[in-house]
Amino acid sequence: MYPIFLEAATTSTTAGLTSTLITVIALFAIMYFLMIRPQKKKDKQLADMRNALDIGDGVTTIGGIVGRVVALKDDTVVIETGTERTRIRFKRWAIQDVEKLVVE
Repeated sequence: MYPIFLEAATTSTTAGLTSTLITVIALFAIMYFLMIRPQKKKDKQLADMRNALDIGDGVTTIGGIVGRVVALKDDTVVIETGTERTRIRFKRWAIQDVEKLVVE
């Protein structure tokens, strides 16, 4: 009688472990599709926007400074802002928004 009871307990434990493992995997899959994947897509769009900068584009930095791009280098952007035409150098990652120059 005792070995049968032990066999039933082992089977029950294995089934419980399997269902727990499936639940954890399902939670990770849901987290990936709801959180990680959209953030990666947004980061890729921001990187593409920053790499597509051209001279003359209007930009807004993450600090709220608004100006026009006057020079581009590998990882820096020089913008001109204000009526006094002050030039400020920023890293590309500091650009938050771009208004493309419209040529007519």
